[in-house]
Amino acid sequence: MGGQPGASAPVELAGIASLAVRDLLAGPRVDGRVIAAIRGAVLVEFPGSGTGSDSDPRVVAISAADAIRLPNAIIIAGVTSDILAAATRTATDVITEAVVGPAPADRGPAVAGPAVAGTTATRTASPRRKRGGQSPPVCVRAGGGAIRLADLTVVARRWWDPSPVFGALSRGRLDHGAAILGKVCAQATPGPTMASHVAVKTLAACCASGDLAGAVEQAELLVGLGPGIVPGGDGVLCGMLLALRLLGGAIPGGTRAVWLAGWLSAAVTSYARQRTTPLAASLLTCASRGQAAAEVCAVLHGVAGEEPVEPAARKLLAADAAGPAAGLGAADLAWGLVAGCRAAQVLSVS
Repeated sequence: MGGQPGASAPVELAGIASLAVRDLLAGPRVDGRVIAAIRGAVLVEFPGSGTGSDSDPRVVAISAADAIRLPNAIIIAGVTSDILAAATRTATDVITEAVVGPAPADRGPAVAGPAVAGTTATRTASPRRKRGGQSPPVCVRAGGGAIRLADLTVVARRWWDPSPVFGALSRGRLDHGAAILGKVCAQATPGPTMASHVAVKTLAACCASGDLAGAVEQAELLVGLGPGIVPGGDGVLCGMLLALRLLGGAIPGGTRAVWLAGWLSAAVTSYARQRTTPLAASLLTCASRGQAAAEVCAVLHGVAGEEPVEPAARKLLAADAAGPAAGLGAADLAWGLVAGCRAAQVLSVS
């Protein structure tokens, strides 16, 4: 069937998907919608998706290989942020040509194009899509082991686990790592937007003293607080939940830290979708399960003494280079990690 010169044809690429979104990607097909395009990623929401749990992640980040690897992401192997950004402006025409070559003017049978290293790319015949000069709505669909965005289908060929695992961790090692992370956060530009907020300080104090009611109250106040696609309050909460659950649980006497993380998780995820952005709500759900971005996992391993802290912290903080309103709340998340580590230390000896 003939096609329109310059129009893109369906493309299939290999992806590396997080286990946090496995139920959605591997389940029955469900339609979604694009809610935002950020640096290196297209965010897609699937209302009513997942296994039926009200707290399942609803947002999937279709991400470039060089973008931050969010815990709810599927990474397109071999595709850079520049190509993906251009694709969001031209409904995948650019990514099609960049990955599999220019479309022929007359498409007959399936035409294979050159694949980017580490990807599988296939071009198939496609009917004319533009009518009366208007482009059809962008189709987004997940299921059957893949996610489709317009003419681009990303198939989950491999999976990665966003839940880091730690061995026994001494309180001294945790204190040293948290101190270095705190220093890097204080020197960052832009730095944490919520570091001096009274709710953050009160939450940290309540966590350290084991005041469950006070901690829950302050945590609920922070949901959705601040600007950006991931408000600073949510970033702090993600960091605290991860530190309490993952690092707190690895130190001697860390049972109380894990217990506190469980209560706070229930409090901040219950109505998150009504109180904050869809992406932030999904990240809070992931954090409540101990699931973190790959860059955050690297920081956690650094704090635990398994790799250098500073390089990992600086790489994470680079996600906010465009400013807190346009970024992912990385500095606030890092600050939450510090507060969570300090609370875990106190709880383990009290």
